[in-house]
Amino acid sequence: MQGGKKFTSVPRGEIMKMRIWLSVAAVLVLGACGSKPAEKGTDLSRANTTYQNELMELLIDAKPGTVIEIPAGVFTIDSGLSLNVDGVTIRGQGMDKTILNFRNQAAGAQGLLVTASNFTIEDLALEDTKGDALKINEGENIVVRRIRTEWTQGPKTENGAYGIYPVQTRNVLIEDSVAIGASDAGIYVGQSQKVVVRRNRAEYNVAGIEIENCIDADVYENLATNNTGGILVFNMPQLQQAGYRTRVFNNRAISNNTRNFGHAGTPVASVPAGTGVIVNSNDQVEIFDNEIADNKTGNIIISSLFSAGYSDSAMSADFDPYPESILIKNNRFRGGGNSPDGVDLQTLRVAMFGPTGRFPDIVWDGYFNPKRQVNGETPAALRICIDNGEAGILNVDGPNKYAKPSTDIAAHRCTLPRLSPVTLPGA
Repeated sequence: MQGGKKFTSVPRGEIMKMRIWLSVAAVLVLGACGSKPAEKGTDLSRANTTYQNELMELLIDAKPGTVIEIPAGVFTIDSGLSLNVDGVTIRGQGMDKTILNFRNQAAGAQGLLVTASNFTIEDLALEDTKGDALKINEGENIVVRRIRTEWTQGPKTENGAYGIYPVQTRNVLIEDSVAIGASDAGIYVGQSQKVVVRRNRAEYNVAGIEIENCIDADVYENLATNNTGGILVFNMPQLQQAGYRTRVFNNRAISNNTRNFGHAGTPVASVPAGTGVIVNSNDQVEIFDNEIADNKTGNIIISSLFSAGYSDSAMSADFDPYPESILIKNNRFRGGGNSPDGVDLQTLRVAMFGPTGRFPDIVWDGYFNPKRQVNGETPAALRICIDNGEAGILNVDGPNKYAKPSTDIAAHRCTLPRLSPVTLPGA
Protein backbone atom coordinates (compact mmCIF):
# COMPACT_ATOMS: atom_id res chain seq x y z
CA MET A 1 0.00 0.00 0.00
CA GLN A 2 2.37 2.66 -1.28
CA GLY A 3 1.80 5.78 -3.30
CA GLY A 4 -0.94 8.37 -2.97
CA LYS A 5 -3.61 6.53 -0.99
CA LYS A 6 -4.29 7.79 2.51
CA PHE A 7 -4.66 5.16 5.24
CA THR A 8 -7.77 5.69 7.37
CA SER A 9 -9.19 2.30 8.31
CA VAL A 10 -7.20 1.32 11.44
CA PRO A 11 -9.17 2.21 14.61
CA ARG A 12 -7.79 5.15 16.55
CA GLY A 13 -7.59 3.26 19.84
CA GLU A 14 -5.66 0.41 18.27
CA ILE A 15 -3.10 2.76 16.77
CA MET A 16 -2.68 4.66 20.02
CA LYS A 17 -1.93 1.43 21.87
CA MET A 18 0.96 0.72 19.59
CA ARG A 19 3.19 3.43 21.14
CA ILE A 20 5.31 3.61 18.05
CA TRP A 21 8.92 4.35 18.57
CA LEU A 22 10.40 5.57 15.33
CA SER A 23 14.01 6.11 14.35
CA VAL A 24 16.02 6.72 17.49
CA ALA A 25 13.29 6.08 20.02
CA ALA A 26 13.53 5.66 23.75
CA VAL A 27 13.03 1.93 24.08
CA LEU A 28 13.36 -0.87 21.56
CA VAL A 29 13.44 -4.60 21.78
CA LEU A 30 17.09 -5.29 21.01
CA GLY A 31 16.64 -8.89 20.05
CA ALA A 32 18.81 -10.63 17.56
CA CYS A 33 18.35 -9.10 14.13
CA GLY A 34 20.88 -10.15 11.56
CA SER A 35 23.95 -12.20 12.18
CA LYS A 36 27.43 -11.41 13.49
CA PRO A 37 30.71 -12.40 11.93
CA ALA A 38 32.61 -15.33 13.29
CA GLU A 39 34.87 -14.27 16.15
CA LYS A 40 38.45 -13.85 15.13
CA GLY A 41 41.47 -11.84 16.09
CA THR A 42 44.99 -11.04 15.07
CA ASP A 43 47.42 -13.72 16.17
CA LEU A 44 49.66 -11.99 18.71
CA SER A 45 51.89 -14.97 19.44
CA ARG A 46 54.66 -13.54 17.23
CA ALA A 47 53.81 -9.87 17.58
CA ASN A 48 56.52 -7.29 18.23
CA THR A 49 56.17 -6.16 21.85
CA THR A 50 59.00 -3.63 21.97
CA TYR A 51 58.38 -1.35 18.97
CA GLN A 52 55.81 0.68 20.90
CA ASN A 53 58.62 2.42 22.82
CA GLU A 54 60.26 3.53 19.58
CA LEU A 55 56.91 4.71 18.19
CA MET A 56 56.18 6.73 21.32
CA GLU A 57 59.57 8.44 21.03
CA LEU A 58 58.90 9.25 17.37
CA LEU A 59 55.57 10.85 18.29
CA ILE A 60 57.11 12.84 21.14
CA ASP A 61 60.05 14.06 19.03
CA ALA A 62 58.00 14.88 15.92
CA LYS A 63 58.38 18.32 14.34
CA PRO A 64 56.30 20.00 11.61
CA GLY A 65 57.04 18.14 8.39
CA THR A 66 58.01 14.88 10.11
CA VAL A 67 56.95 11.66 8.37
CA ILE A 68 56.76 8.73 10.77
CA GLU A 69 57.13 5.50 8.79
CA ILE A 70 55.87 2.41 10.60
CA PRO A 71 57.15 -0.87 9.13
CA ALA A 72 55.05 -3.86 8.24
CA GLY A 73 54.26 -6.18 11.09
CA VAL A 74 52.01 -6.72 14.08
CA PHE A 75 52.90 -4.51 17.02
CA THR A 76 51.28 -4.77 20.44
CA ILE A 77 50.57 -1.47 22.18
CA ASP A 78 49.61 -1.38 25.86
CA SER A 79 49.21 2.39 26.30
CA GLY A 80 47.38 5.11 24.40
CA LEU A 81 49.40 7.07 21.82
CA SER A 82 49.17 10.82 21.26
CA LEU A 83 50.37 13.51 18.87
CA ASN A 84 50.04 17.28 19.34
CA VAL A 85 52.37 18.67 16.67
CA ASP A 86 51.07 20.21 13.44
CA GLY A 87 52.18 19.06 10.01
CA VAL A 88 52.99 15.42 10.79
CA THR A 89 52.32 12.36 8.62
CA ILE A 90 52.02 8.85 10.08
CA ARG A 91 52.38 6.20 7.39
CA GLY A 92 52.27 2.42 7.54
CA GLN A 93 52.74 -0.14 4.79
CA GLY A 94 49.07 -1.03 4.34
CA MET A 95 45.99 -1.52 6.52
CA ASP A 96 46.55 -5.29 6.53
CA LYS A 97 50.35 -5.09 6.77
CA THR A 98 51.00 -2.57 9.53
CA ILE A 99 48.85 -3.47 12.52
CA LEU A 100 48.89 -1.74 15.89
CA ASN A 101 47.02 -4.02 18.27
CA PHE A 102 45.78 -2.66 21.60
CA ARG A 103 44.20 -5.83 22.95
CA ASN A 104 46.30 -5.59 26.11
CA GLN A 105 45.92 -1.83 26.49
CA ALA A 106 46.15 -0.87 30.16
CA ALA A 107 46.39 2.93 29.96
CA GLY A 108 44.88 5.69 27.86
CA ALA A 109 41.33 6.45 26.74
CA GLN A 110 42.05 6.12 23.00
CA GLY A 111 44.30 4.18 20.70
CA LEU A 112 45.70 7.31 19.03
CA LEU A 113 44.67 10.83 20.06
CA VAL A 114 45.66 13.66 17.72
CA THR A 115 45.26 17.33 18.65
CA ALA A 116 46.95 18.92 15.65
CA SER A 117 46.34 20.40 12.21
CA ASN A 118 47.70 19.55 8.75
CA PHE A 119 47.80 15.93 9.83
CA THR A 120 47.77 12.83 7.63
CA ILE A 121 47.50 9.20 8.69
CA GLU A 122 47.49 6.43 6.15
CA ASP A 123 48.04 2.75 5.44
CA LEU A 124 47.78 1.09 8.84
CA ALA A 125 45.33 -0.60 11.22
CA LEU A 126 44.33 0.15 14.79
CA GLU A 127 42.82 -2.92 16.44
CA ASP A 128 41.04 -3.72 19.70
CA THR A 129 41.53 -0.37 21.41
CA LYS A 130 40.15 0.12 24.90
CA GLY A 131 38.23 3.22 23.82
CA ASP A 132 38.06 5.13 20.54
CA ALA A 133 40.53 3.88 17.97
CA LEU A 134 41.54 7.15 16.25
CA LYS A 135 40.35 10.44 17.72
CA ILE A 136 41.28 13.75 16.11
CA ASN A 137 40.29 16.84 18.07
CA GLU A 138 40.19 20.52 17.10
CA GLY A 139 42.42 20.40 14.04
CA GLU A 140 42.08 21.46 10.42
CA ASN A 141 43.27 20.00 7.12
CA ILE A 142 42.96 16.39 8.25
CA VAL A 143 43.49 13.38 5.95
CA VAL A 144 42.63 9.83 7.02
CA ARG A 145 43.43 7.45 4.17
CA ARG A 146 43.44 3.66 3.96
CA ILE A 147 43.07 3.22 7.71
CA ARG A 148 41.38 0.19 9.28
CA THR A 149 39.89 0.39 12.75
CA GLU A 150 38.53 -2.91 14.03
CA TRP A 151 37.45 -4.77 17.13
CA THR A 152 38.31 -8.24 16.04
CA GLN A 153 36.05 -10.23 18.37
CA GLY A 154 32.87 -9.13 16.60
CA PRO A 155 30.16 -6.65 17.62
CA LYS A 156 30.16 -6.31 21.41
CA THR A 157 29.05 -3.60 23.83
CA GLU A 158 32.51 -3.78 25.41
CA ASN A 159 34.14 -2.55 22.19
CA GLY A 160 35.34 1.03 21.94
CA ALA A 161 32.76 3.63 20.95
CA TYR A 162 34.26 5.16 17.80
CA GLY A 163 36.56 3.91 15.07
CA ILE A 164 37.58 6.99 13.05
CA TYR A 165 36.52 10.03 15.07
CA PRO A 166 37.34 13.62 14.03
CA VAL A 167 35.48 16.16 16.18
CA GLN A 168 35.51 19.98 16.11
CA THR A 169 37.65 19.91 12.98
CA ARG A 170 37.67 21.66 9.63
CA ASN A 171 38.60 20.46 6.13
CA VAL A 172 38.41 16.72 6.80
CA LEU A 173 38.94 13.92 4.27
CA ILE A 174 38.31 10.28 5.20
CA GLU A 175 38.77 7.95 2.27
CA ASP A 176 39.37 4.31 1.34
CA SER A 177 39.21 3.23 4.97
CA VAL A 178 37.49 0.42 6.89
CA ALA A 179 35.70 0.59 10.25
CA ILE A 180 34.43 -2.59 11.95
CA GLY A 181 32.87 -3.33 15.31
CA ALA A 182 32.47 0.07 17.02
CA SER A 183 29.87 0.14 19.79
CA ASP A 184 28.80 3.63 18.68
CA ALA A 185 29.93 4.69 15.20
CA GLY A 186 32.53 3.23 12.87
CA ILE A 187 33.21 6.51 11.07
CA TYR A 188 31.97 9.56 12.98
CA VAL A 189 32.54 13.22 12.16
CA GLY A 190 31.12 15.64 14.70
CA GLN A 191 30.83 19.43 15.06
CA SER A 192 33.02 19.94 12.01
CA GLN A 193 32.97 21.99 8.82
CA LYS A 194 33.80 20.96 5.27
CA VAL A 195 33.86 17.19 5.45
CA VAL A 196 34.31 14.53 2.75
CA VAL A 197 33.76 10.86 3.60
CA ARG A 198 34.25 8.69 0.50
CA ARG A 199 34.97 5.15 -0.67
CA ASN A 200 34.97 3.65 2.83
CA ARG A 201 33.49 0.44 4.21
CA ALA A 202 31.66 0.41 7.55
CA GLU A 203 30.48 -2.95 8.84
CA TYR A 204 29.21 -4.47 12.10
CA ASN A 205 29.11 -1.12 13.92
CA VAL A 206 26.04 0.24 15.68
CA ALA A 207 26.18 3.27 13.35
CA GLY A 208 28.18 2.68 10.22
CA ILE A 209 28.86 6.28 9.17
CA GLU A 210 27.59 9.21 11.23
CA ILE A 211 27.67 12.91 10.41
CA GLU A 212 26.63 14.85 13.52
CA ASN A 213 26.26 18.62 13.90
CA CYS A 214 28.44 19.23 10.84
CA ILE A 215 28.20 22.03 8.28
CA ASP A 216 28.88 21.08 4.64
CA ALA A 217 29.52 17.35 4.38
CA ASP A 218 29.67 15.05 1.36
CA VAL A 219 29.26 11.32 2.01
CA TYR A 220 29.65 9.28 -1.14
CA GLU A 221 30.75 5.97 -2.69
CA ASN A 222 30.78 4.24 0.69
CA LEU A 223 29.51 0.79 1.61
CA ALA A 224 27.56 0.56 4.87
CA THR A 225 26.45 -3.00 5.52
CA ASN A 226 25.69 -5.25 8.49
CA ASN A 227 25.53 -2.29 10.88
CA THR A 228 22.53 -1.51 13.08
CA GLY A 229 22.04 1.72 11.11
CA GLY A 230 23.96 2.35 7.91
CA ILE A 231 24.38 6.12 7.41
CA LEU A 232 23.22 8.69 10.00
CA VAL A 233 22.89 12.47 9.63
CA PHE A 234 22.10 13.82 13.08
CA ASN A 235 21.79 17.03 15.02
CA MET A 236 22.04 16.73 18.77
CA PRO A 237 21.18 19.49 21.27
CA GLN A 238 23.61 21.35 23.50
CA LEU A 239 26.56 21.06 21.14
CA GLN A 240 28.64 23.92 19.77
CA GLN A 241 26.99 24.17 16.37
CA ALA A 242 23.93 22.97 14.52
CA GLY A 243 24.53 20.93 11.40
CA TYR A 244 23.15 21.49 7.91
CA ARG A 245 24.01 21.00 4.24
CA THR A 246 24.88 17.32 3.94
CA ARG A 247 24.84 15.31 0.71
CA VAL A 248 24.57 11.51 0.89
CA PHE A 249 24.98 10.07 -2.60
CA ASN A 250 26.26 7.12 -4.62
CA ASN A 251 26.51 4.98 -1.49
CA ARG A 252 25.37 1.43 -0.83
CA ALA A 253 23.43 0.98 2.44
CA ILE A 254 22.67 -2.72 2.36
CA SER A 255 21.28 -5.12 4.99
CA ASN A 256 22.03 -3.08 8.08
CA ASN A 257 20.26 -5.53 10.36
CA THR A 258 22.75 -6.26 13.14
CA ARG A 259 21.22 -6.08 16.62
CA ASN A 260 21.90 -2.87 18.51
CA PHE A 261 24.82 -3.47 20.90
CA GLY A 262 25.36 0.17 21.93
CA HIS A 263 25.80 1.27 25.53
CA ALA A 264 22.48 1.86 27.29
CA GLY A 265 21.61 5.53 27.63
CA THR A 266 23.53 6.72 24.56
CA PRO A 267 21.55 8.12 21.61
CA VAL A 268 22.86 5.46 19.27
CA ALA A 269 21.60 2.69 21.57
CA SER A 270 18.09 3.51 20.43
CA VAL A 271 18.69 3.20 16.68
CA PRO A 272 16.43 0.40 15.45
CA ALA A 273 18.22 -2.54 13.91
CA GLY A 274 17.45 -2.65 10.23
CA THR A 275 17.86 1.01 9.21
CA GLY A 276 19.56 2.11 6.00
CA VAL A 277 19.76 5.92 6.26
CA ILE A 278 18.50 8.10 9.14
CA VAL A 279 18.15 11.88 9.20
CA ASN A 280 17.35 13.23 12.66
CA SER A 281 16.72 16.92 13.38
CA ASN A 282 19.00 18.00 10.51
CA ASP A 283 18.29 20.47 7.70
CA GLN A 284 19.25 20.78 4.05
CA VAL A 285 20.06 17.13 3.46
CA GLU A 286 20.15 15.48 0.03
CA ILE A 287 19.91 11.69 -0.29
CA PHE A 288 20.32 10.77 -3.95
CA ASP A 289 21.59 8.12 -6.34
CA ASN A 290 22.16 5.59 -3.55
CA GLU A 291 21.46 1.87 -3.49
CA ILE A 292 19.47 1.30 -0.29
CA ALA A 293 18.22 -2.23 0.17
CA ASP A 294 17.06 -4.93 2.57
CA ASN A 295 17.12 -2.84 5.75
CA LYS A 296 14.41 -4.58 7.77
CA THR A 297 13.00 -1.61 9.71
CA GLY A 298 13.24 1.07 7.05
CA ASN A 299 15.41 2.00 4.11
CA ILE A 300 15.19 5.73 4.96
CA ILE A 301 13.90 7.19 8.24
CA ILE A 302 13.32 10.93 8.75
CA SER A 303 12.72 11.95 12.36
CA SER A 304 12.73 14.79 14.85
CA LEU A 305 14.28 14.96 18.28
CA PHE A 306 10.83 14.33 19.77
CA SER A 307 10.88 10.79 18.44
CA ALA A 308 14.28 10.25 19.99
CA GLY A 309 12.97 10.20 23.54
CA TYR A 310 14.61 13.48 24.69
CA SER A 311 12.71 15.98 26.80
CA ASP A 312 12.37 19.62 25.80
CA SER A 313 14.70 20.51 28.67
CA ALA A 314 17.54 18.77 26.83
CA MET A 315 17.41 21.36 24.06
CA SER A 316 19.13 24.72 24.04
CA ALA A 317 16.87 27.66 23.29
CA ASP A 318 18.04 27.97 19.69
CA PHE A 319 18.08 24.26 18.84
CA ASP A 320 15.84 23.27 15.92
CA PRO A 321 14.51 19.76 16.54
CA TYR A 322 12.70 19.43 13.19
CA PRO A 323 14.15 17.88 10.01
CA GLU A 324 13.56 20.38 7.20
CA SER A 325 14.54 20.84 3.56
CA ILE A 326 15.20 17.15 2.87
CA LEU A 327 15.50 15.98 -0.75
CA ILE A 328 15.23 12.27 -1.60
CA LYS A 329 15.93 11.69 -5.27
CA ASN A 330 16.77 8.90 -7.70
CA ASN A 331 17.70 6.26 -5.13
CA ARG A 332 17.47 2.57 -5.98
CA PHE A 333 15.41 0.80 -3.33
CA ARG A 334 14.95 -2.92 -2.86
CA GLY A 335 13.29 -4.90 -0.09
CA GLY A 336 13.38 -3.64 3.47
CA GLY A 337 10.67 -2.60 5.92
CA ASN A 338 9.40 -6.17 6.15
CA SER A 339 10.52 -7.04 9.71
CA PRO A 340 10.98 -3.89 11.79
CA ASP A 341 12.81 -3.97 15.10
CA GLY A 342 10.42 -4.08 18.05
CA VAL A 343 6.95 -5.45 18.71
CA ASP A 344 5.25 -2.07 18.29
CA LEU A 345 6.65 -1.47 14.84
CA GLN A 346 5.80 -5.00 13.81
CA THR A 347 2.23 -4.43 15.01
CA LEU A 348 1.98 -1.26 12.95
CA ARG A 349 3.31 -3.00 9.86
CA VAL A 350 0.74 -5.79 10.09
CA ALA A 351 -2.11 -3.38 10.89
CA MET A 352 -1.40 -1.16 7.91
CA PHE A 353 0.08 -3.47 5.30
CA GLY A 354 -0.95 -7.00 6.24
CA PRO A 355 1.01 -10.02 7.48
CA THR A 356 3.31 -10.12 4.46
CA GLY A 357 3.42 -6.38 3.77
CA ARG A 358 6.27 -3.95 4.29
CA PHE A 359 6.75 -0.31 5.20
CA PRO A 360 7.26 2.13 2.34
CA ASP A 361 10.88 2.94 1.58
CA ILE A 362 10.66 6.27 3.44
CA VAL A 363 9.29 6.55 6.99
CA TRP A 364 8.68 9.94 8.66
CA ASP A 365 7.66 10.57 12.25
CA GLY A 366 5.37 13.41 11.13
CA TYR A 367 6.72 16.21 13.33
CA PHE A 368 6.85 19.70 11.81
CA ASN A 369 7.40 23.17 13.22
CA PRO A 370 3.95 24.72 13.81
CA LYS A 371 5.51 28.19 14.00
CA ARG A 372 6.65 27.97 10.40
CA GLN A 373 3.34 26.86 8.89
CA VAL A 374 1.76 29.12 6.29
CA ASN A 375 -1.98 28.70 5.79
CA GLY A 376 -1.76 25.34 7.53
CA GLU A 377 1.00 23.99 5.29
CA THR A 378 4.76 23.62 5.48
CA PRO A 379 6.40 26.11 3.10
CA ALA A 380 7.85 24.47 0.01
CA ALA A 381 11.43 25.32 0.97
CA LEU A 382 11.15 23.37 4.25
CA ARG A 383 9.45 20.19 3.06
CA ILE A 384 10.60 16.62 2.79
CA CYS A 385 10.65 16.37 -1.00
CA ILE A 386 10.55 13.01 -2.77
CA ASP A 387 11.46 12.72 -6.44
CA ASN A 388 12.10 9.01 -6.49
CA GLY A 389 9.84 7.18 -8.90
CA GLU A 390 7.51 4.73 -7.15
CA ALA A 391 9.05 5.13 -3.70
CA GLY A 392 6.41 5.80 -1.05
CA ILE A 393 6.33 7.44 2.38
CA LEU A 394 4.71 6.53 5.67
CA ASN A 395 3.87 9.44 8.00
CA VAL A 396 3.22 7.86 11.39
CA ASP A 397 1.59 11.05 12.75
CA GLY A 398 3.68 11.25 15.89
CA PRO A 399 2.38 14.69 16.97
CA ASN A 400 -1.15 13.27 17.26
CA LYS A 401 -0.20 10.13 19.17
CA TYR A 402 -0.12 8.15 15.90
CA ALA A 403 -3.88 8.47 15.49
CA LYS A 404 -3.87 8.71 11.69
CA PRO A 405 -0.75 7.33 10.03
CA SER A 406 -0.81 8.07 6.33
CA THR A 407 0.81 7.08 3.07
CA ASP A 408 -0.36 10.22 1.26
CA ILE A 409 2.63 11.43 -0.71
CA ALA A 410 1.01 14.46 -2.36
CA ALA A 411 2.65 17.09 -0.12
CA HIS A 412 6.05 15.51 -0.77
CA ARG A 413 5.91 15.63 -4.57
CA CYS A 414 8.32 18.54 -4.76
CA THR A 415 11.95 19.42 -5.27
CA LEU A 416 14.50 21.73 -3.68
CA PRO A 417 17.48 23.79 -4.84
CA ARG A 418 20.51 21.53 -5.06
CA LEU A 419 23.40 21.84 -2.65
CA SER A 420 26.91 22.62 -3.83
CA PRO A 421 29.70 20.03 -3.63
CA VAL A 422 32.12 20.28 -0.74
CA THR A 423 35.59 21.33 -1.85
CA LEU A 424 38.65 20.88 0.34
CA PRO A 425 41.89 22.87 0.04
CA GLY A 426 44.39 20.98 -2.08
CA ALA A 427 41.99 18.14 -2.90
